[in-house]
Amino acid sequence: MGRLFGTDGVRGVANADLTAELALGLSVAAAHVLAEEESGSGRPLEGRRPVAVVGRDPRASGEFLEAAVVAGLASAGVDVLRVGVLPTPAVAYLTGSLGADLGVMLSASHNPMPDNGIKFFARGGHKLADELEDRIERTYRAHASGEPWERPTGAGVGRVTVYDEGFDNYVAHLVGVLPNRLDGLKIVIDGAHGAAARVSPEAFARAGADVVTIGADPDGLNINDGCGSTHLGLLRAAVVEHGADLGVAHDGDADRCLAVDRAGNEIDGDQILAVLALGMREAGTLRKNTVVATVMSNLGFKLAMERAGIDMVATAVGDRYVLEEMKGQGFALGGEQSGHVIVLDHATTGDGTLTGLMLAARVAATGRGLDELAAVMERLPQVLINVPDVDKSKVKTSPALTAAVAEAEQELGGTGRVLLRPSGTEPLVRVMVEAADIEQARAVAERLADAVKSALG
Repeated sequence: MGRLFGTDGVRGVANADLTAELALGLSVAAAHVLAEEESGSGRPLEGRRPVAVVGRDPRASGEFLEAAVVAGLASAGVDVLRVGVLPTPAVAYLTGSLGADLGVMLSASHNPMPDNGIKFFARGGHKLADELEDRIERTYRAHASGEPWERPTGAGVGRVTVYDEGFDNYVAHLVGVLPNRLDGLKIVIDGAHGAAARVSPEAFARAGADVVTIGADPDGLNINDGCGSTHLGLLRAAVVEHGADLGVAHDGDADRCLAVDRAGNEIDGDQILAVLALGMREAGTLRKNTVVATVMSNLGFKLAMERAGIDMVATAVGDRYVLEEMKGQGFALGGEQSGHVIVLDHATTGDGTLTGLMLAARVAATGRGLDELAAVMERLPQVLINVPDVDKSKVKTSPALTAAVAEAEQELGGTGRVLLRPSGTEPLVRVMVEAADIEQARAVAERLADAVKSALG
């Protein structure tokens, strides 16, 4: 039986892979692992009942999954604060600011509507280390196999409260940490019909921007549907139509942000990270003069940081690994090409709304267009092909793939690179090729994709 937890929680088709029973059982297990002891210390809580913050994105399936999670936590003796539809980083922030013992977010991020997922946060609003996820999974499987657990009764069961103040508390936090206001900027925001549909426009407006919204009418079924950070066409058109200074696009749970400049050109996570790194260095807040990125970051980002005299540390793909490196080494800024950007002084996880606000604040402070700011780095041609319906577990052990990669690397020489990576959230293998020439990158990527199909199909 495979591991339940992927790179970002437990995810699958709601009511097929991710059932109410699984959500309830995982919540009970998380309560036992995260809520019944001082986080990471092994010492039991004393003199108080544990508290959990629970939020979700607008997916229809989130309604029944939230009910299951709340039931599981309360049955394990945890008091629950239901914050409703809020971004993942809002749940992380509220978990920390309210002193809760754990947080739970129901979302499948950028995945299509039929999917959903469960993400857990430990005390302080931090994502879980692999060891904690493994402990939760072992506890869940033990309970599922019939191992008894102590069930509180009477006054010992958890109480459930609707916490409506979460929205205002989170928005006030976002606006409060900005280095400057956004007065004079017109900004288009695509909320992906997701968790940031209300939060992000409100935060930008409070910061002084003239806000135009699209993708801001979630109905439970339209999340990520042709909009948001995975479909930038509508945002590009809206920015040009409204003569906006820039556009910001979120994914379903708003832990990521991509942008569009005033001409409608995409500004990806690497470029956003480069702009913020230079701004933070100028402000003296880029600790150790270092930014953390991943192995998927464009080679152009690394070269731009070298030219600017900023050190770069690369991690495995996944903002959790970026965060672990940042926390372990005391760095202040890190992120991914996909738009997960972590500003550790103000957030414990990737925060799409905060990222967009910080990016817009840089535009406002410098008086320069986003296109000019993003020109600090040149994106080398990069081709990414997703290969579905293959055995992704054998990527690193297939002799045929090893030989195919070696041949591709020899062809590219020092002008490019190759990366094969099994997805942590979807049943597919990602083939990424960078080269100085787009046609060469495409040809090599297509050849490697065929090799993956042949070797692992």
